[in-house]
Amino acid sequence: MFDFANPYLLHLLWLVPVLFALFYFTQRQRRRRLARFGNAETIASLMPDASVYKPVIKMVIRLVALAALIIVLARPRAGEKQHQETTSGIEIMIAFDLSNSMLASATDDPNGPTRLDRARLMLEKLIDKLDNDKVGLVIFAGNAKTQFPMTTDFGMAKIYLSELSPALMEYQGTSLAEAVSMATNGFSQDESIHKAIILITDAEDHEGEAVEAAKAAAEKEIQINVIGLGTAKGQPIPVAGKQGEYIKDNSGQTVLTTLNQQLAADIAAAGNGVYVNGADRNALSDLSEQLNTLQKSQFKRHEYTAGAEQFPVFAWIAFLLLIIDSLISERKNSWLRKINFFTKK
Repeated sequence: MFDFANPYLLHLLWLVPVLFALFYFTQRQRRRRLARFGNAETIASLMPDASVYKPVIKMVIRLVALAALIIVLARPRAGEKQHQETTSGIEIMIAFDLSNSMLASATDDPNGPTRLDRARLMLEKLIDKLDNDKVGLVIFAGNAKTQFPMTTDFGMAKIYLSELSPALMEYQGTSLAEAVSMATNGFSQDESIHKAIILITDAEDHEGEAVEAAKAAAEKEIQINVIGLGTAKGQPIPVAGKQGEYIKDNSGQTVLTTLNQQLAADIAAAGNGVYVNGADRNALSDLSEQLNTLQKSQFKRHEYTAGAEQFPVFAWIAFLLLIIDSLISERKNSWLRKINFFTKK
């Protein structure tokens, strides 16, 4: 299979015919100007070193070299392979809270690590523990949206996790019910594959109905596990990008955010899963044990082997053509001066 890493750059190849057309136009204009001075054969005899063909040859060489350089920039690749294998695992949808309260400290120390940073670190470690499972990501605050669908590309999943920020959410707040519903809809339709949701949040629910959404997911045999972040002690919420400033309510009082452990535990119970506190040393172990209670099912996984880069070939072509161009002068070769290919003696 042959493709290009930057196929949009191939549009630059339109420069080749455009430049050749401009060259043809200028050469034609040159011949017309010379014709004003007299007979073409007489004028040619006055310029014995001027070659009719070499400028054309040099222009063609340069345009081919330009085309080769454009192909180099487009990065041609060949040999990409796709193969399919059967493996066994489960589907895991992560529902990640990106409300502003996740910027608050995850500990009793206001200057401690943020809940967001701790959540990212925990999930990266969890992904490292996954084997042949599939993982997807839903982010939520006042609303919810799918950040990436089910995949076995854990490297890509980690990249997405590293870029998570409340700035990704258009509406703030915390709608746990919508997050659970969105995650529930993100699974495949294959009923033979066991499924689990990992809800990671401080459980400050502004909309309600989260427990009902968890029960609805459990009816579809989807397990819901909850990772709680924060503490029972209220912590201020930093204003993004403003050091030392915190969010205030309409009366000017600093807003404090706490972990609602009871609601988090209720959601997990309704979803036939477990609740773990993110500050617990055994949180990841307990969560992994719970996920292991789900029987792994067989599914097909597609893997791709990237094609080898082919641009060096075109780079060498361009390099050699430019060398050839530099060796060709625009004057006639001395041994060709007395030869006329198109007239009889």
